[in-house]
Amino acid sequence: MTMIQIILIALFIYLGSIGSIVGNTIGWYTLGRPIVASFVVGIIMGDVPTALVVGVPLQIMYMGNVTPGGAVAWDLSYATYIGTAGALVFGVGLATTEVIGLAVVFAGIGGLVGQLMWNISYAANLPLNRLAQKYADAGATDKMYIPNVLLGQLIGFACRFIPAVLVLTSMTAASGQADFATLIPAWLTTLLGIFGGMMASLGMGIILSFLLKKQYHFVIFLAGFILITYFNLSTMAVAIVGIITAVLYYTIITAKEHV
Repeated sequence: MTMIQIILIALFIYLGSIGSIVGNTIGWYTLGRPIVASFVVGIIMGDVPTALVVGVPLQIMYMGNVTPGGAVAWDLSYATYIGTAGALVFGVGLATTEVIGLAVVFAGIGGLVGQLMWNISYAANLPLNRLAQKYADAGATDKMYIPNVLLGQLIGFACRFIPAVLVLTSMTAASGQADFATLIPAWLTTLLGIFGGMMASLGMGIILSFLLKKQYHFVIFLAGFILITYFNLSTMAVAIVGIITAVLYYTIITAKEHV
């Protein structure tokens, strides 16, 4: 990776974790999502197809990731941006399963770094509460932006941009020293790819447990699965079939109610 690519990816790692500046919807809930993050990394590094190949499994893997009470068990922004970048840097010439395995490895590294940085940022922000209280007691509302925006964002930027640059720079340096594909056994990357698939299945299962409430919902889901798996229809074609089925069902039910 070039230094410009490293800086851009690190910048998006920062933007994908915040609810201010770009807004919570654009930041945490968009730029911080794995599929969007992988697409951004693909654009920056000039390989969108491979980035999305690893981004989709990462998105499904982390579907069940929640932050109850603000407790961050895993940092999606760090994990996906670094995981995708690592797969693109070290996965040249490898099979798809092995590339996904590499993405899982580097996502794990990124997720742990991000988790550590969250805890550091929480601790570093504690003194800002006292400063804000001081301004509030003095009635200096015009200065509240200092702890809430200026210093808060500086801490967030320092805890995300700087460590991300260091990790990505280290990855780039390592890629220039040796062929990473020869350093990790093929069986390990394959195993990690299979593990990633298992995590993806778990994430999908969690989502389906919220969506499928009645028995006929399972029938509809299995029908779509069969159309895609055995009839080789695209998701768009299945979506159109689903819309047609829903319209027909609604028309029939409505007609019966008026009889």
